[in-house]
Amino acid sequence: MTGYLLALKPAIGLYGRHDPSAVLFENGIPVFGVEEERYTRDKHATETFPEHAIWACLESRELALADLDRVLLPYDPQLRGEIASHYLTDAIRAPGLGRKLSALERTLVTQARSRFAPTRQVESRLESVGTPVPPIETIPHHRCHAASAFHPSGFDEGIVLTVDAKGEYDSTVVWYADDDRLQRVRTYEHPNSLGLFFAIVTEYLGYRMFNGEGKVMGLAPYGEDNPEIERILRGLIDAGVDYDVTELTKRWGTGYGVSLLEDAFGRPRNATPGEFDRWEKDLAHTAQKLLEETVVAIAETAVERLDTANVALAGGVALNCKLNKRVRESPLVDDVFVQPVAHDAGLALGAGWSQQRPADVDRQTTVYLGPEYGTDEIRSTLETNKVSYTEPDDLERYVAERLAAGDLVGWFQGRMEMGPRALGARSILADPRTAESRDRVNRFVKHREKWRPFAPSMLESAADEYLVDGQPAPFMIDAYDVEDEKTDDLEAVVHPADDSTRPQTVREDQHSRYHRLISEFAEITDVPVVLNTSFNDHAEPIVRTPTQALKDFYGMGLDVLVLEDLVVEKDAT
Repeated sequence: MTGYLLALKPAIGLYGRHDPSAVLFENGIPVFGVEEERYTRDKHATETFPEHAIWACLESRELALADLDRVLLPYDPQLRGEIASHYLTDAIRAPGLGRKLSALERTLVTQARSRFAPTRQVESRLESVGTPVPPIETIPHHRCHAASAFHPSGFDEGIVLTVDAKGEYDSTVVWYADDDRLQRVRTYEHPNSLGLFFAIVTEYLGYRMFNGEGKVMGLAPYGEDNPEIERILRGLIDAGVDYDVTELTKRWGTGYGVSLLEDAFGRPRNATPGEFDRWEKDLAHTAQKLLEETVVAIAETAVERLDTANVALAGGVALNCKLNKRVRESPLVDDVFVQPVAHDAGLALGAGWSQQRPADVDRQTTVYLGPEYGTDEIRSTLETNKVSYTEPDDLERYVAERLAAGDLVGWFQGRMEMGPRALGARSILADPRTAESRDRVNRFVKHREKWRPFAPSMLESAADEYLVDGQPAPFMIDAYDVEDEKTDDLEAVVHPADDSTRPQTVREDQHSRYHRLISEFAEITDVPVVLNTSFNDHAEPIVRTPTQALKDFYGMGLDVLVLEDLVVEKDAT
């Protein structure tokens, strides 16, 4: 594979509504990738074409659109015809003549577009970037998810689970993969969707679908087994390898399912997001339990039938780190790889990798694919805006001392991460040893619910000391139990309800400055761990530029801002 490919995940028309992104491949290797939300500053960049992300990809190699060999789209609109009968039935069943006509119109328009002009909308948008537009190739949604999970896994063979709300007509797909191929083994078609099931529970608990599912996962450990809730929920859905959730998901969107839950439980949806009574915590616990039960059953069945114990995961549901933990802990599973950009933004990665043999793709160890800013450029920005700064001789030692003293630090270093997790490039850091750190970051920095947990970054060499069955976990997308004797060292970054954590392990070759900082903190405190959360305010995308970092720094309760080699402090301005 030679030359340049541009893989796009639009969020327009037939190509989904959320998480547009672009990734540039050079000779088969992703060399630049970024989500559009980092430019629009609108979380998930809903219903947006990734024009800014495309420009950033091209500028990273000083290319014009015409220099590309191909443009890849991780979605095949023509496959939407596979679910035409479902949409037509949904239109007929919709209550009221107005809703019937609206649903029918939406169905007919969607099917016409998918049949007669599957790429024209994207082609016309690309013409605003440049001409001529390179050839455009469409690749099925779940195949791209599968390639994003297996190709960079390092596995010779394995099963792949791609689990989300919906691709063209798929919701969950089981694949067999080896060095040469991806083979579809079983498909659970829309609307039999685990992603939509969990989205409906998320909406019922007062959050927004495709945004609040992680909060429901974090809420679940605060709940307990509730036989009555479980009886009613199991009466509405079938869990396990032959799962069926269509009683909740069979109508367009989540409104029907939420109404069904209200009737079944005799309780209205939660009207105060972020505040939960015991019953609502128990519901989150039960929904998480059934999700884990189902995906583990699918994985174990595939492992037994296909005689391979490696499992790779992608799709939005694979962002659920507690679910990933359950899969990893299965006695039938030897190894697990989860694509760190598991949601739809990662489809662009999968589209590019899908053009290659899996054996020709290197194992993925980082996601630092975004833009970076040099110290001289940052210094010019600070001086132009009359912002005072210092340049410590030993930056890592200075910041480690501030963290050990209890200060909260904004940390802006190197190339920005792709994906939903900050991994030491655009991070907020704090001392992990006290609950006070957790509470201060929640209240004064992130401005979010006080019960929500944080995650740690730790030296990879310390993983087996701090984590039960600890192993390299560079992407903060898997959960682990913390060793009993180490929980006091990590009070700010263990889940208060179950002493689990979602770690990032760090090696020097992955991010040398971040590794040095954690090492210096360990020398001062004997704890080779820092609290790490994404550098953004509540409901805001992760910061991309030094100016955005400065804006958030002055709008948050941070004490120190580190921009490459330079340090800004509020008491020094």
